[in-house]
Amino acid sequence: MARKPTPPGDESDALAFSRRSFLKTAGVGAAATTMVGVGARGEAAQVLGPDAVTLSLKVNGAVQQVTVEPRVTLLDALRNHLDLTGSKQVCDRGGCGACTVLLDGEPVNSCLTLAADAEGREITTVEGLGTPEKMSPLQAAFVEKDALQCGFCTPGFVVSGTALLAKNVNPTLDEIKAGLAGNLCRCGTYGRVFEAVQAAAKAKRG
Repeated sequence: MARKPTPPGDESDALAFSRRSFLKTAGVGAAATTMVGVGARGEAAQVLGPDAVTLSLKVNGAVQQVTVEPRVTLLDALRNHLDLTGSKQVCDRGGCGACTVLLDGEPVNSCLTLAADAEGREITTVEGLGTPEKMSPLQAAFVEKDALQCGFCTPGFVVSGTALLAKNVNPTLDEIKAGLAGNLCRCGTYGRVFEAVQAAAKAKRG
């Protein structure tokens, strides 16, 4: 079918409309980008960088100073600047849970969290849950149930399990599976991990 000729003036109008649509769309996108920097209460977000900045991070109950570039993740700050290597860098994209820490009591992937965003909040790593001499109930249960092999995923499971038991001291097996769904074990020790959480829950209930 032959292309219908465009009446005089229509082509320029169509081009003008396309330009107007593009500019409107671009304007909405720019506005959305700007809104990312606005806090929950409407206050303007603090602009950091590009040079390194000094942050005060409260980790395992102690405030520590780190000087890092704004792009540094919480995981990198913990491992490379505070020598807290319990949180593991495995997938580095929030897919495995090996880097899980507690942020104000909630489990988060520290590889996806900027260190700057953790300032002023309570950070708890696996080191803050217990020590080899005085393990937490869940850490002791992991040892008792032999719920680990290579060990890379273990800190993340312990942290996520601790968060779960803080909210639910009598979880069902399905609730345990849901609570640990963000953590992967490449060795396949899920059964024993679940047993460890159940044992720790029983110990906490007395």
